[in-house]
Order: sequence, then C-alpha cells, then structure tokens
Amino acid sequence: MKLSTGMTVQIHSYKHNKKLHRIWKKTVVLYQDQHMLVTANNRTKVIENDGRSWHTKEPAICYFYNDYWFNIIGMLKKDGVYFYCNLSSPYLYDGEAIKYIDYDLDVKVFPDGSYKLLDEKEYQLHLNQMCYSDEIQKIIKKQREILIEKIEKKENPFCLSDIKVFHDQFKSLSKK
Repeated sequence: MKLSTGMTVQIHSYKHNKKLHRIWKKTVVLYQDQHMLVTANNRTKVIENDGRSWHTKEPAICYFYNDYWFNIIGMLKKDGVYFYCNLSSPYLYDGEAIKYIDYDLDVKVFPDGSYKLLDEKEYQLHLNQMCYSDEIQKIIKKQREILIEKIEKKENPFCLSDIKVFHDQFKSLSKK
C-alpha cells in the first residue's frame, strides 16, 4: 500500500536492536516526494515501549527523509514553533506504519533559533549496549553536523515558511 495525501497512519520508532521504542497512533500524510514525507498530528496518543501512554499537547508537523539520517518535528505552541529533531535512520513505509530507527541523539530548537543538544549519555550507553558499528557512528556524527548547519542557516523547515502552509492543510483535512 502506498502513502497518499489525507491518509492516516501510525509512526513506529525502533531502537538499533530492533526493539519497538514508541508508537504514535495516528498522523495524517500531507506531502510526499522522492526525498521527503510530511505528516501532521494533534493530540495523538503515544505509546511507550513499557506500555505507558500519553497524548501530544499541540499540533505537530513531522518531516521524514529518505536522504538524511534525522527526522524533524515542528511543534506549534502558543509562544512559537519548537523543533524536536531525532537522529535516526531514513524512514520507510511498509504498509503498516512509517518506521525508523532512533539513534538517541536529539536536538531541540527554540522559537528564537537557539538550540540544545540532547541525550549524549543515552547515545554513549546504547552505542556500547547495542554495538553501533563504526559506520553507523560516522553517519550519525556527519548527519548531526548537517542538521545543525540547517538549523543555523534557517533552512527548511527551520525558516518556518512551510510550517503554516502544512498546518493550514492539516486543519483543512481534519475538518473533512
């Protein structure tokens, strides 16, 4: 089954050891081309690997890539757009869900453009526990540099030019 605009799907995040890490119960497909997939959700249920669950608090526009080892979630909060960027494998869709491997390291970007690197200790722990290969480590290091460069240069989606367009499209699809 192929993804199409308006379709509702789940997102499944895994760890390097192939264990399920987290499930987002639903996200709506907004756009897809050969390089990128954009989805949106609001107040969606998230289930952790230990069975705990919670709901997201605000609309989010999610960017998944075929060519990059990260995905980006733009959260539209009252005081501005915050981005949560996961260093991860490129996504795939297998007819069941959008899937990727989460490689622990994250970057949080604030509305003023400043950012904070997160989860260095978790990365070091999993690097040893799950035996990340030298190749994976090099890819993650290089991809984090590419991500930070995009943040600093305010390249899409960090320039915010398409976030409003995608959010309006999501609101329109949600009304149907």
